[in-house]
Amino acid sequence: MENAMRMQTGAERMCMPAPPVEQFVDAVKQTVLANKRWVPPTGKGSLYIRPLLVGSGAVLGLAPAPEYTFIIFSSPVGNYFKEGLAPINLIVEDKFHRATPGGTGGVKTIGNYASVLMAQKIAKEKGYSDVLYLDAVEKKYLEEVSSCNIFVVKGNVISTPAIKGTILPGITRKSIIDVALTKGFQVEERLVSVDELLDADEVFCTGTAVVVSPVGSITYQGKRIEYAGNQGVGAVSRQLYTSLTSLQMGQVEDPMGWTVQLN
Repeated sequence: MENAMRMQTGAERMCMPAPPVEQFVDAVKQTVLANKRWVPPTGKGSLYIRPLLVGSGAVLGLAPAPEYTFIIFSSPVGNYFKEGLAPINLIVEDKFHRATPGGTGGVKTIGNYASVLMAQKIAKEKGYSDVLYLDAVEKKYLEEVSSCNIFVVKGNVISTPAIKGTILPGITRKSIIDVALTKGFQVEERLVSVDELLDADEVFCTGTAVVVSPVGSITYQGKRIEYAGNQGVGAVSRQLYTSLTSLQMGQVEDPMGWTVQLN
């Protein structure tokens, strides 16, 4: 339902019609049931579900399409990062920007991913897992990684950049915030400076595909900061990852009401 509502918000920004929440949810259920034989065994991966809303009507000029197609497709997948639940290494990007104020950075549209390809390609050629972007105005506040949100841990406080139009409101981001609050953590959604990142006890990313991905190191302006942990995985990252995946896989009782049973 959260994904359905996010599609509606994004569609409005992109001048597209969007399916009602009920139709979206029903389409997801039908797709999963039709492909249930492709669901990997527990612990061996997951069935990744991708909703897509695409302009399919004939139009050549710069204008919204006259017709749209709503599609749900799915695929069995392993871990997004080859490291799995192991530390990834990020480089802070201060030349290229993923999004700018007033743009489409806050909605899930394909254009947001096109803008990260060059920086990501350069970073991976240098041996980094991915890129962490800063704000395009002051170039000192954290935004997000190419395809996931970022969290910074200091003591019992978990901070993450606030949603203000340039950062995607990740559903996993929201889920992790909710889980963290039930575990007694203080969660702050606000501007987070790169200086706080360098002084953090622990850093991790969240996203549909990565779930929770601990950050082992950050490189910023030639300086590399490493985060210690059990095999490079911080205690907070591990606790939140275990809590959320246990809910997702039905291994524990779901007090959140997020689990949907399909027959």
